[in-house]
Amino acid sequence: MLFALPVLLVFLVFSWGPIVKGLVMSLQQTNLVDPVKWVGLENFRYVLTDPGVGQASLNTLWFTLLALLFGFPVPVLLAMFLSELRGRSWLYTTLAYLPVITPPVVAILLWRFFYDPSPTGMFNSILGTVGLGPYLWLDSPSSAMPSIVLEATWAGAGNAVIIYLAALTSVRADLYEAAELDGAGVVRRVWHVMLPHLRGVLLLMLLLQVIGTMQLFTEPLLFTGGGPQGSTMTILLLIYNYAFVNGDYGAATALSVLLALVLAVLSAVFQLATRGWSTE
Repeated sequence: MLFALPVLLVFLVFSWGPIVKGLVMSLQQTNLVDPVKWVGLENFRYVLTDPGVGQASLNTLWFTLLALLFGFPVPVLLAMFLSELRGRSWLYTTLAYLPVITPPVVAILLWRFFYDPSPTGMFNSILGTVGLGPYLWLDSPSSAMPSIVLEATWAGAGNAVIIYLAALTSVRADLYEAAELDGAGVVRRVWHVMLPHLRGVLLLMLLLQVIGTMQLFTEPLLFTGGGPQGSTMTILLLIYNYAFVNGDYGAATALSVLLALVLAVLSAVFQLATRGWSTE
């Protein structure tokens, strides 16, 4: 206990300390300069009646849906492909993980260059060779969020690929050999051998991806600042604006508490609904 005490104290101060402080600030009207005024649940009433919160919630859900439809299957398929390689698989695994170690700000600035809406932009030039475009990318309310999803999938897929590859190493080789002897092709081996062994990991990664996508912040901040026309304003970006643009830290922490409660309830429901799936 004596050896563990310093670590526990650091954990309590730097982990639970800000959580408790945030709960207290959600009941206050403060800008961290003027005297604090206790307002009770007024901050929660304010954010729940703010039209911007509804729009930000819809945008966040739209991003989550797109990320699950397009971003979730990509690392699964990539990990299965890499697991089938026999030579230089380490090289392809390294290349798949490379975007993860790229600083997010650097990656976003690079993709902003790719998303240049002019006909001479990187992506528009490539698509122009086959007669497509030019597209507005981040400058259009209809394509801004899908463009952010594309970059976020590229940036984050490497982590999931490594986890799936580690899970696939636990699959016994004799199962693959038995499937091949039975005449199973690649698709049947994936469906009947790989996926059943990945089921528990897939459910965990699905939950983590939902939690992560609901906290989207860096990409809309640096790509669009919440535009165009508020189409990429997310909950976390709105919290940032409450606090650091409007100076209303009480409303910012109140919305943060609401988001944390929603994610906690969502996680609990997901765990209860899928409790037996990973062991069936």
